[in-house]
Amino acid sequence: MAVQISPSILSADFSRLAEEARAVEGADWLHVDVMDNHFVPNLTLGVPIVESLSRATDTPLDCHLMIEDPDRWAPQYVEAGAGSVTFHVEAAAAPVRLAREIRAKGARASMALKPATPIEPYEDLLPELDMLLIMTVEPGFGGQAFLDIMLPKIRRTRELISKHGLELWLQVDGGVSDATIERCAEAGADVFVAGSAVYGAQDPAQAVRALRGKAQQTIASAPWACNH
Repeated sequence: MAVQISPSILSADFSRLAEEARAVEGADWLHVDVMDNHFVPNLTLGVPIVESLSRATDTPLDCHLMIEDPDRWAPQYVEAGAGSVTFHVEAAAAPVRLAREIRAKGARASMALKPATPIEPYEDLLPELDMLLIMTVEPGFGGQAFLDIMLPKIRRTRELISKHGLELWLQVDGGVSDATIERCAEAGADVFVAGSAVYGAQDPAQAVRALRGKAQQTIASAPWACNH
């Protein structure tokens, strides 16, 4: 089971985005949080910045759209160069259609769930996705403390993925750090978004390697991975 680390550019120095992107080039993805000040109470970057970042780094972009009306906007992020686009099921009018459109344009389709949104009602949608994102904080701001109460939800989601025999990545985002990544991996996550844990470190590339090592070690002995 391959572990993937996706450093969040939200925690980087926005005045030096190209350099900050290159500082984590050993990572699997560069996580780009897009916020519209409507779906979440914060405003970040949009399509033009994603276009610029895609030219500045060879690391594929993992765009997390915390925005209203992703049905309209998500395809534009694929066109801007994103390799994976995540929409929130709470904001999408037609999640299956949107996932298919993202895939048709050449990117991986991912769906995110806020902490209070249960996974069970969306079980039938899982085959339409390449990745599912379980938020482990309330979306909208970086630097929040990890919500341990999300661990059972991660476990239930992993069980559903296994039940259907899907090659579906399970991503966690929010408070992922040296202190919490093992719990997430043991519960069933295999893709980890880390913001301040990477960009707050003296050596971001080394922080990525350290997080990857911890997650790999945990997954190697996790019951869900052994049965995979």
